[in-house]
Amino acid sequence: MFSKRIFETDFTAALNEELERKNMTVKELAELTGIPVSTLYKVTVGERDPRLSTVKKIVSVMEPERHRFIAVIAAKFLLDSFTTREVESAGQKFSIRGYSAHSLDECIVAAARAEKDGASGIICAPILASIVEKIVDVPVGMLRPELSCVDEAISAVLRRVG
Repeated sequence: MFSKRIFETDFTAALNEELERKNMTVKELAELTGIPVSTLYKVTVGERDPRLSTVKKIVSVMEPERHRFIAVIAAKFLLDSFTTREVESAGQKFSIRGYSAHSLDECIVAAARAEKDGASGIICAPILASIVEKIVDVPVGMLRPELSCVDEAISAVLRRVG
C-alpha cells in the first residue's frame, strides 16, 4: 500500500515505485492531482520535498480505493447503539468507525490510532475534544448529549441516592 510505503522508505523512491507499478507517467499524475508537472517532476527526481497537501493529493490518486471514514470515540454501549454507518458530504461517502474507550488515556490512544488508521475526522466527548485537537491533524467534532439524556442521567442518580 503506497500510503504505508511512504513512511517506510524515502517518499521519492516510494512514489517512483508506485508510478512504475501503476504504469503511470508524471504527466498523467499531474492531470489527476492538479499538481503542476514541473512540481511533480522535481519531487520524482528528489530536487524538492513535497508539502503535506501535495502528498495528500498524490495518495488520494494513487489509492482511490482507500476507504474514507469518520472515527467516533465513545463507550462501547454507545457505539453499539449507534445506527448511522455511512454518510455523504460533497459527493464523497464516509463510513463511521467506532473506537471504544472508557478512560481519558484510552480516548487519547484511540484518537491517535484513528488518525494512524486514516480517519478523515474524529468525533469525541466535549471534555476530550480540546485535547484531541492538539494531537491530531484531522478535524475534531464533539458529541453533545441531548437534554433528554442529561435528564435520564439525573433521574438515574436520584434513584440511587434517594
